[in-house]
Amino acid sequence: QVQLVESGGGLVQAGGSLTLSCAASGSIFLINVMGWYRQAPGKQRELVATITSSGSTNYADSVKGRFTISRDNAKNTVYLQMNSLKPEDTAVYYCNLKTMTNYWGQGTQVTVSS
Repeated sequence: QVQLVESGGGLVQAGGSLTLSCAASGSIFLINVMGWYRQAPGKQRELVATITSSGSTNYADSVKGRFTISRDNAKNTVYLQMNSLKPEDTAVYYCNLKTMTNYWGQGTQVTVSS
């Protein structure tokens, strides 16, 4: 069983920064993809960014140049550095781990005020 524990959400003004963290524990295959998704009220969950265990990254067009995903394989932790935040970034952010199975964290709220 795998557990994902997220932290780092909160309220920030437009133009500000936040860093999200997600620590995975349990039986984790070495080869996996970790990432962040978000869901705003009334909208579908969408990809924000992913990173493979070898470090290859993928970003949604809406966050390119503003968000940076990284990971520490020794700690099974993935980070999302979010800069130049906009009100439209407001959402619940979910950590995801893909191996043989898809795992999700409980979500952390990010609110960007204008």
